[in-house]
Amino acid sequence: MENQSISTGTPNIFLKKHSVVIRIWHWITFLFITASIITVLLASTLLNPRANIGMVKEQLQSKGLTVTNDQAFAVSHRYEDKAWDVHKWIGFGIAFLLLSRLAIELVQPGEEKFRSRLKNAIRLYKQNDEMKLTYRHYISVKLSYILFYALLLCMVLTGLGLAFGEDLGFSRGLHGTIKQIHSFGQYCMYAFVLVHIGGVIIADNKEAKGIVSGMVNGGMTD
Repeated sequence: MENQSISTGTPNIFLKKHSVVIRIWHWITFLFITASIITVLLASTLLNPRANIGMVKEQLQSKGLTVTNDQAFAVSHRYEDKAWDVHKWIGFGIAFLLLSRLAIELVQPGEEKFRSRLKNAIRLYKQNDEMKLTYRHYISVKLSYILFYALLLCMVLTGLGLAFGEDLGFSRGLHGTIKQIHSFGQYCMYAFVLVHIGGVIIADNKEAKGIVSGMVNGGMTD
């Protein structure tokens, strides 16, 4: 999700040119993560099997059929399963996107690499007293992306563990631990997404006006 570059000649270091491949990756990743969150919310609320037992029984009774709570639960559970199946395939897509981001980093021009921009920002932070606070903020944003990628990697690995754990012979205890880590990680992901969107909106209306459009059309050039 990182999209800014820096330059000593640009007053606002957050408004710089964004490569096409990074822009495409950013928005596809945003869509996949959003879709993943939506499937979790649907499975946990509207498609929650226990919450739908009464509705299933009522609908079947209107057709002249009488079922037990366990039977109604089994029917409603199938809809939740379908939602989790969609969630799983979205997760495979996110895993691919994470791998593709690593590949993009390897083939990016030297000055556009994440590591190069971070090192350059640290160097300028040490040399430029006038913009010290600005560079400190930029470095903090970059470091938050490292945390994001670490979190995304954790979610991908635990998600794959849940998807293929049975085939790999994982014990019930190990499966439960992986599920707990994955469930906790999702809340961290929610927090990051909210903070990221909120920060971008605030920045676009203050010191970094144009940061959102820059991720669409490529932003400024040197």
